[in-house]
This record gives sequence, C-alpha cells and structure tokens, in this order.
Amino acid sequence: MPLQESEFPNPGCRNRSWSSMDLKDGSNVLDLNVRRGDPTLVPPAEETAKGLYFLSNLDQNIAVLVRTIYCYKPCKIKSSGNVCEVMKDALSKVLVHYYPLAGRLGVSSEMKLIVDCTGEGAVFVEAETDCEMGELEDITRLHQETLGSLVYDFPAAKNMLAIPLVVAQVTKFKCGGFVLGLCVNHCMFDGIAAMQFVNSWSETARGIPMKIPPLIDRSILKSRIPPHFEFDHHEFAEIEDISNASQLYDTEKMHYRSFCFDPEKLKSIKNKALEGHLAPQRCSTFEALSAFVWRARIKALNLDPKQQTKLLFAVDGRSRFEPPVSEKYFGNAIVLTNALCTAGEMLENPLSFTVKLVQEAVKIVTDEYMRSAIDYFEVTRARPSLAGTLLITTWSRLSFHTTDFGWGEPVASGPVGLPEKEVILFLPYGEERKGINVLLGLPASTMEIFEQLVLQI
Repeated sequence: MPLQESEFPNPGCRNRSWSSMDLKDGSNVLDLNVRRGDPTLVPPAEETAKGLYFLSNLDQNIAVLVRTIYCYKPCKIKSSGNVCEVMKDALSKVLVHYYPLAGRLGVSSEMKLIVDCTGEGAVFVEAETDCEMGELEDITRLHQETLGSLVYDFPAAKNMLAIPLVVAQVTKFKCGGFVLGLCVNHCMFDGIAAMQFVNSWSETARGIPMKIPPLIDRSILKSRIPPHFEFDHHEFAEIEDISNASQLYDTEKMHYRSFCFDPEKLKSIKNKALEGHLAPQRCSTFEALSAFVWRARIKALNLDPKQQTKLLFAVDGRSRFEPPVSEKYFGNAIVLTNALCTAGEMLENPLSFTVKLVQEAVKIVTDEYMRSAIDYFEVTRARPSLAGTLLITTWSRLSFHTTDFGWGEPVASGPVGLPEKEVILFLPYGEERKGINVLLGLPASTMEIFEQLVLQI
C-alpha cells in the first residue's frame, strides 16, 4: 500500500551521499549514494483488535527513537532479489501478534502516551546503492551520517507522535548483500522485547513458528491505588553544574569514538576493582567496566571535586518483580537505577569504591523499588534528569546478532549514533562476543584525555 506524499513527510532528498573521508573524531564518512523508493504501509495480515492500548509508566520514561542496522552479506544459496517481498510478507504476519506496533502513538486524557490500535501498519522502504557490502567495514567507526542513510527518517515530523512506531528500510548492495535499517520507539519495548520482536519477524520469514510469542497485556505494571513511593528516586534529581562542564560541550566539537575492551583488558579492570582491603569479594564485568568508565569520564572532564555526579543504568526487572514478569512480556520491564557521588570523593578512592556504588545501585532494585518508581511517575510525572549524569546502556547480552531472515545471520549489527551526549553504549565485541565495545561522545579535548586513560589499562 503506497503512502501518499501528504501522509508522511519525505526525508527531503531520496539520493543521499557524502564524500568518503576520515574525520578528526576517528569516524569515517562513506559515500553510499542510497536511492530510496516510495515508503509503503505494511498492515497486519489479518484483522486485529482496535482501540486504545495502555502503556505503563515504565514505557512513558523512555519514549525516544532507537535506530539500528543489520548487515547481511550475499548468500550463495539464496538470492537477495526477493528479500523485500519476503520481509514485507513476514512483517505483515508478525504484526498480527504484535498488533499495537501497527497503530499510532497518541496522548491520553491523563496526558500520557497511549497507542491507538488503528491497524494502519508499519512503514517499509526499499532502497539500493552501488556500493559493495565490504566497503562498510567496521560499522562502529562509520559516521552517523553514513549509517543514517540506511534508516528512513522523518525530518519534517513536528514531533514523535507523527512518526510510525516501526519504520523499516531494506537497502540492497551491488554485491547482493543488504542492510535492514530499523527505527522504532523505545516506549514500545526494551532491548529484550525488541530483540524478541525482530527475531520473531525473522523466524516468520523463514517459515518457522515464533519461539517466544508476545505477552501483550501491560496492565500488570500499572501503578498502585493509591500510588505511593518509599524511595528518594535520585534518578529524577536535577544536578547543578558547578564545574561548567556544559561550556565544554557548547564550545568544542563533539568527538565520537569506540573503544574495544578485549577479555584481557576486562580481566585487568576486574582485578583492579578487587584491590584494597575494602574491595568487594567479587564483581561482574558490567560493574567493573561501568565503574572504570564513570571514573575516566569524570577525570577527562576535570570536574570540580565538589561536583555531584550521577550514574544511571537500566536493570531488567523481569525476574525481580513479585511475581516475576514473563520473558514473553512485550514492553519495557527495565527500571533505571542510580549511583550518586562527588567527583572528589570518587577520585580520592580506588576503583573498588566506585564498583561498590554500582553494586549498591543494582542491589536496590527490588519489587518494592520498581513499584515505587512506577508510582513516583504517576504522582510527579517527573522524567529522569541527565544533568551531571552518565547514562550507560548495555546491549552486550542481547542476541540481535542471531537474527536470520533466511540469508544467514548478520555480519554486523548495531546502533545508528547515540541518542544523547550523556549516553555511553556497551556493545559485544569479538567473534565469541566476550569483549565489549564502548561507544561514547565527548568534547574534543576531553576525548583525548579519556583515550589516554584507556591506554593505561
């Protein structure tokens, strides 16, 4: 079903290209010369439920667009000539089970996000380029402009409500490979649920039953009546910038880089995290690396010793709720937790001190804490503040790399840029996925210091 130009804004220029060049921030702009066809709507293959679909308070807090790409090399036993038809047909079928994704985002009478299940469908765009798949090389080093050409965008949209909940672009390469670019709204699912949706789509494309059919009902995470909260929830706290760090971001160019921490480096960081008579007896890789990155960023920014700093990260609450939330849950079951500390206190103490802060932030996430967070939003409508904050989000345990639509598993997959300057992303690294690739952005001078701190490991 072709879309009319008046229904959704065209991204301005269908043929997007840039000169190939290395930038000072270490990224590379590659001329892909992507040629797009007209966007079409892919509705569910069968009639689905209509009406308003409830989004929980955990969904409300992270309503941001997430763009990802999946790169597939040519398959010797299967031509990519009909890849778009296969993927559209499978998308139509999987939307029967994930029918809210075929609707449109709106605002309820309570001034909350809600989905109107209209059944209009997801947006699908066919595209092509004269480039070879091999030219993409390491996608973590490609500039956001290059990766952005592989995902359909709506720059003329006035706000997020004007953007469909699922937008897919399939770009065919000259060699026979292709890239799936997805733009989805985080309010519809967390990483685990998103992974299940994409893998269900790929299973449908291969003609096999879905391994994990979605649990659609989100009312299990409604706020209590009456709502009440027992915790301070510092994740929502505003922090004053007494270090004037914001001036660095305003006056210097942002540099984006990825740092690969192989198993040996991760082992070295964990060993340092366990040094000292007050050190924890054990710690996870995430806890050690998060503590290291938080400290290194504070050192690089040269924050005032009295500067309050905050670490935010998400904890999967599925097994922590009472009763536990099913792994089939289609929605956000993650809860943001936090650690607070002054820059001076952190840097005056060993790495183990910071690791303990991270561990305490993990430990606090209980059923009571998560219910309190849900009720806190119900009462205050507060949003998590990123002022003076580092937000770490980890994809290292998500299995997007197994998504096989019939042409084999992707040779590469990952995000298209970072949503905010305060966000750092952990991605799996290496053939056995035992390393972690850390993506972040910092002002130019600060990035140089951060890099030196990483090299000292």
